[in-house]
Amino acid sequence: MARIVMKFGGTSVADMTRIKAVAARVKREVDAGHEVAVVVSAMSGETNKLVGYAREASALHDAREYDTVVAAGEQVTAGLTALALQAIGVNARSWLGWQIPLRTDGVHGKARILGIDTDDLTKRMKDGQFPVLAGFQGLGPDNRITTLGRGGSDTSAVALAAALHADRCDIFTDVDGVYTSDPRIVTKARKLDKITYEEMLEMASLGAKVLQTRSVELAMNHGVRVQVLSSFVDAPGTMVVDEEEIVEQQVVSGIAYSKDEAKITLVKVADRPGIAAGIFGPLADAAINVDMIVQNVSEDGKSTDLTFTVAKADLDRTVQVLESRKAELDYKAITPDPNVVKVSVIGVGMRSHAGVAQTMFKTLAERGINIQVISTSEIKISVLVNEEYTELALRALHTAYGLDAA
Repeated sequence: MARIVMKFGGTSVADMTRIKAVAARVKREVDAGHEVAVVVSAMSGETNKLVGYAREASALHDAREYDTVVAAGEQVTAGLTALALQAIGVNARSWLGWQIPLRTDGVHGKARILGIDTDDLTKRMKDGQFPVLAGFQGLGPDNRITTLGRGGSDTSAVALAAALHADRCDIFTDVDGVYTSDPRIVTKARKLDKITYEEMLEMASLGAKVLQTRSVELAMNHGVRVQVLSSFVDAPGTMVVDEEEIVEQQVVSGIAYSKDEAKITLVKVADRPGIAAGIFGPLADAAINVDMIVQNVSEDGKSTDLTFTVAKADLDRTVQVLESRKAELDYKAITPDPNVVKVSVIGVGMRSHAGVAQTMFKTLAERGINIQVISTSEIKISVLVNEEYTELALRALHTAYGLDAA
């Protein structure tokens, strides 16, 4: 007998037909003798609808009331799923974030989990009850409902699995696992049987939409084995595990991309101590995250060009902040460019293999793709290229690193 947390995303519970299919899938694990806790998202599209209502009610809405509204979607799904399970003979009961309680900090809209009191849940499970939990929601320090941000139900599920010391956390989505690249673009992409926490974390943060980044961090920190699989296909998915569980590790495990990047170049910035702090300090104060940074070496020792990337959604705000400080920063011009894409090769095998970067640069050069910015970490190399080369770059790199399906 195993203890399993099963999480179902919005597309998996989009209507009553799919909720009944979810109930049938849960019952299979129950009939196999496993202890099961279920975590559900809101029905597909419901959260967006609730967000729209909140904005319509008040453009400058109270964040606490906003959370009260948008958390309602998961409450509906939890109740309906419990009802569907009861209808097929499973002793199920729904639980909301405040009933567990799942304690969070007070940052409404993107709260972080501080702890979960599972004493009552554990007792009920030992007595033969199967809990269905509303994901995405928790309880703040002031006993107000909080929400965990987009994709927060993944985080709810992994946190619950850690607190319950579950053997596994199954994340059911509309894809059947983690692929070596986006199969919609790279037709030869193949599903991975296993991937390390670190690789999954890089892929999630670099554009792969399979798992929410914070859920992967949580799984890695607490050693929760996570399986990504489809609600619509009855087949094993991809296990996200510790590196030690993967016997034969490829040098590169995946190619990811993100179109959410925008590039900004400050031309002829004064080359003096403190200028970088003068640029990036105000951006940090405006809650704008900066990613890739390149500074050209100045020939005259007086001025230099500085290039960096921000989220595309923050581009206008970034330009506004920098233009308001032009006199202080003493740059000649600012050049924004939203038509870029970040392409990344990822693999823990990079730690022990040379030549990974050379393969990437050579492959892109042979296809006539110019690299604008480069950044690296221990298991990742990212480059910024023109957006029009996205598909060509992904397919070429996928082949170059031997990732194509046979």
